[in-house]
Amino acid sequence: MSPLTHLVGSWLVAVATTNNSRDRKLVTLAGVLPDADGLGVLPDVVGSWLSGKECTFYFYQTYHHLLLHGWPGAILISVILTLFARQKWRVLLLCLLAFHLHLVCDLIGSRGPTAGDLWPICYSEPIFRHPIWFWKNQWKLDGWQNQIIFILAFLASLWVAIKKEFSFFELFSSRADKIFVSVLLKWRNRLLKNEGERSK
Repeated sequence: MSPLTHLVGSWLVAVATTNNSRDRKLVTLAGVLPDADGLGVLPDVVGSWLSGKECTFYFYQTYHHLLLHGWPGAILISVILTLFARQKWRVLLLCLLAFHLHLVCDLIGSRGPTAGDLWPICYSEPIFRHPIWFWKNQWKLDGWQNQIIFILAFLASLWVAIKKEFSFFELFSSRADKIFVSVLLKWRNRLLKNEGERSK
């Protein structure tokens, strides 16, 4: 699934399972950081641009879903994030949960454009090659299933943001979060006001 879907989904898990902003951010990060092994796309694109040659996406194809999409990555990311947590044991377990939710979502919905273009999960990489898991019915990355899941998760995140008065924007900036939530609250209040006037 897309990094944005992972972000929103992990944030929803974090909201439901933590009781403070710091731990919530750490658990959210645990559900997003497995895709850091896809950052090889940056040298691929920059190298292609500088050389004038066609981009082959060598680093992306070689390392994405290999460096941080297995148990070694789960332990590394979860332990590092837990160092910054308030409730350390709770956050460690939740980080492992969010990380593995990411893997399950990728296993279900990260196929390329053709039926044979499957993204396997090499669960012991980069230490061991096996086990390798794949699902032959994997959804396309831009398939309708993934789009519906993103829309539902995003709508749920808006509802949570209105109810709790903080949003997934808190991961990037507390100021942006406050602005985003204030806009949502204004929209909600305007809708409630309009509905109240219609019912009179």
